[in-house]
Amino acid sequence: VQLQASGGGLVQAGGSLRLACAASGRAFSMYGMGWFRQAPGKEREFVARISGAGSTTSYADSVKGRFTISRDNAKNTVYLQMNSLKPEDTAVYYCAARATYYGTTNPNEYGYWGQGTQVTVSS
Repeated sequence: VQLQASGGGLVQAGGSLRLACAASGRAFSMYGMGWFRQAPGKEREFVARISGAGSTTSYADSVKGRFTISRDNAKNTVYLQMNSLKPEDTAVYYCAARATYYGTTNPNEYGYWGQGTQVTVSS
């Protein structure tokens, strides 16, 4: 499966962005999906994950209550709605796919990655 992330940009603190990750290939609903982010000089960190049918989600504590992950399997797309953005959310955001029903919080367990999209939050 190939992944293409989009939707990043520059936004003021308190603003919102919606990232999208379009997947090519078959059986998209069988893939657990995740969003990760990496800030300069830091390791890639888990942001959110969603199961194949979209019924199970989980979030990093740092984004809980502000970010929402969702998916539209008819469109082979997973989304990350980001509200109440903070400067510390600034990073390159990556979507990832795992060839099992459930995603995980460990980036090493994902076999497919998008190219990343930059999110910059100004104070």
